Amino acid sequence: MLLEELLGEAGYEVLLAATLAHATTLATTETIDLAVLDVRLGRDDSFPLAEQLRARGVPFLFASGHGRDGVPPHFAEATVLQKPYDMTSLKHVLTELLPAR
Repeated sequence: MLLEELLGEAGYEVLLAATLAHATTLATTETIDLAVLDVRLGRDDSFPLAEQLRARGVPFLFASGHGRDGVPPHFAEATVLQKPYDMTSLKHVLTELLPAR
């Protein structure tokens, strides 16, 4: 919830999904400029969603308490933001992924 509030205050429109099924639905029905994916979505990992977003050319980053170690090697090119993170770090990563923002 804090992330939603911080992003909203920074001018981003936020779509929330607490489950992989809901996130997958959003990824197929909504226009998404960028996704911040928690590695865990309920009982599921977000990696299938990341695959879907990558296939659509949507930039994304993983947020993980385990850092890069929490992300499989086939996502080596993905940006990983280690939890806990602050707004400065988040804004820096978002600017890298969406420089025109």
